[in-house]
Amino acid sequence: MKISAIQMNVVLKQLESNYQNAEVLIRKAAAAGADVAVLPEMWSGGFITDGLDERLADLDGNRAKAFLSQLAAELKINIVGGSVATKKAGNYYNTTYVTDRQGHIIADYDKVHLFSFAGEDQRFRAGNQLVTFSLDGIPCGIIICYEIRFPEWARKQALAGTKVLFVPAEWPLPRVGHWRVLNQARAIENQIFVVAVNGCGAAVKDQQNAGNSLIIDPQGKLLADAGPEPQEKLIFANLELADLDQARNNMTVFKDRRSDLY
Repeated sequence: MKISAIQMNVVLKQLESNYQNAEVLIRKAAAAGADVAVLPEMWSGGFITDGLDERLADLDGNRAKAFLSQLAAELKINIVGGSVATKKAGNYYNTTYVTDRQGHIIADYDKVHLFSFAGEDQRFRAGNQLVTFSLDGIPCGIIICYEIRFPEWARKQALAGTKVLFVPAEWPLPRVGHWRVLNQARAIENQIFVVAVNGCGAAVKDQQNAGNSLIIDPQGKLLADAGPEPQEKLIFANLELADLDQARNNMTVFKDRRSDLY
């Protein structure tokens, strides 16, 4: 499975230009032979915790779903649609949509752990479900940004059978060291691939996003690294599922864990 992590320069509250840019970048990923293209968190409008209105929040996710479905079907590519702000039944959510190569929406996920430090919990409602899905027959799962700080949530993904964990984010530059270490740790301790896709640019008010998108193998090896400069780029890696099996056969963490105690 060839993955393209799209480290997109998201412009705060500029929906039209962000949609246009996302399309250009997804088309580039497809042209390069990617099986899966992955967008960052809140790619359509940036990380908004105030001033969120009908123009910025996607009603029932309709625009994002139509956009992702049309491109996926045309380009015959799977798309993990980062996340967008949605409004559903009167409440706002931070929502991911996933499309298969035929353009079908095969999964949607509302962020469960909201970033109270930035007031996300004051404006958005938290989801309450773990979400897994299959891309080209490979078990996958998703968590969003801040949730990489919750090892229990990533472990539940591994226990549910996830082999590739997608982590779209808008992670700020001042905490980039945490971003890199936490994503590698989640890959190593769960013996899974982690595709950590961060935005760049000033899509968080008064703050620069860190970039530093990573694709990590089940032993913590960096298969692709966008590097320290937070600039727009695509990175690619081929995931070999045999590497996951080898990691688990060599270090039998899941066999040795004490499920009777924790």
